[in-house]
Amino acid sequence: MSHHVTPPGTGRKLTLVVLGLAALIAAMLCAFALPSLHSGPHHVPIGVTGPRQAAEAIRENVDGPAWDIRLYPTPEAVEKAVLHKDVAGGLAVTGHGVDVYTATAGGPSATSALTALGDGVAQQNKTRATVHDLVPFTDDDPRGAGLTAALMPMIFGGIFPALILGSVFPGHRGLRTRLTGALLFSVVAGAAVAAVLQFGTHSIDGDYGITALGVILGMAAMSTTLLGLQALLGMGGFALGGALMMLLGNPLSGLATGPHWLPDGWATVGRLLPPGASGSLLRTNAFFDGTGAATPALVLAAWAAVGVAFVLLADRRGRRATPDSHGAATSGTTDVSHPELVTR
Repeated sequence: MSHHVTPPGTGRKLTLVVLGLAALIAAMLCAFALPSLHSGPHHVPIGVTGPRQAAEAIRENVDGPAWDIRLYPTPEAVEKAVLHKDVAGGLAVTGHGVDVYTATAGGPSATSALTALGDGVAQQNKTRATVHDLVPFTDDDPRGAGLTAALMPMIFGGIFPALILGSVFPGHRGLRTRLTGALLFSVVAGAAVAAVLQFGTHSIDGDYGITALGVILGMAAMSTTLLGLQALLGMGGFALGGALMMLLGNPLSGLATGPHWLPDGWATVGRLLPPGASGSLLRTNAFFDGTGAATPALVLAAWAAVGVAFVLLADRRGRRATPDSHGAATSGTTDVSHPELVTR
């Protein structure tokens, strides 16, 4: 009768795996739940103009954890600041009432809160508020559903190349092929996503070429990062990268609500991760003519550079682990475990 012998260290490995998975689930819960529990306006910058007494009264009563009040000399200056993304919206107290300047495409949640704030200011001044949406969503998608839905395809566009190409072109020999394939996929899929959003669902405006380049950069940043982690650390690296993009980057991206609706710390982390930077770049290219695109583009370029560096490091390590064909030839021996050495 044969007896099954458990390899030594199995219990320890099993314990580590179970604890690691439990920690991952807990981190996932925190990433999704905590930002939602503490969501709301957080230091949302808004421009205010009007008679000095009225503007100062708004700043004294409103400025605080929710709103960051910035005074401007004229309503035109407030409008310009909104269009340039210096502020998320604005209030102008005039003899005819209170003008509320919003940019719904820049952050629908902040727009709703600012509209309510404008109504409150108008009531205090015993007048009425008029809302001017300077940067709205498109007429075909007034709630921005297409923009919000775009993030998941972009994330999966980074995950799928590492997963599928790793199966088709495995090992060190297929590493450079996987990198080339991931970059080519980013170009094709990024152009397709931008085309669907602009010409299919009509969810975005702006220059298609610039928008497509931004989506391509976002997908390339995610795919190269995942490829690099997978090449260096195996499936553990792939799992780490996937959790970083999906479980942390997705809920902290702020694409659905706007960048000022998450707590400050969470929002900063989200904008530094590829999903958040990709969403910010898509929003600014599609609705703000590229104003403020430099920061998210640099973040994505940095992630892409790190991913490529990881791939090259793994490639170099793999080459060192491969027997030297020149050395085998000069020693008069042939390594039959590497048949490619015979055909060279």
